[in-house]
Amino acid sequence: MTEAQLARFVLWEARLIDERRFDEWYELFTDDAYYWVPLTPGQTDPLAHNSLAYDDKLLLKLRIERLKQPTAYSQKPASRCLHVMQTPEVEKSDPARGEFVTRTPFLYTETRGDESQRYAATAWHTMVRAGDGLRIRLKRVDILNADAALPSIQLFL
Repeated sequence: MTEAQLARFVLWEARLIDERRFDEWYELFTDDAYYWVPLTPGQTDPLAHNSLAYDDKLLLKLRIERLKQPTAYSQKPASRCLHVMQTPEVEKSDPARGEFVTRTPFLYTETRGDESQRYAATAWHTMVRAGDGLRIRLKRVDILNADAALPSIQLFL
């Protein structure tokens, strides 16, 4: 995988979220994947400490299904989001094992009705080769002020 291919994959992943194409987004993850949003800066262990999110693939599916429900109170009106991303940088590349790690600083805005939230964050994607493409094994999102009192994030960073 080239650096350009890895960057395109990361940008595509964010676009799927922005366009609410959650089923397609879900398919980007391996069966043993995790989506992790640490609660504190520099957090190294998702199990020994609380996190804002630490979802395996089953929990991701449940969250997606909740977003689709017409009776979901938190989605009246529906949330929308936008990622404004810097160019993803390759932090680790192990072609022999088919594993790659990227780091992507970004700004995230989520709106619902008259309410709007903005976050500065860094996404770390651990990706593995799967067939002729890539899949996400771990998506870690470090929110700059994760240890602050934050409102509920409805979608996915």
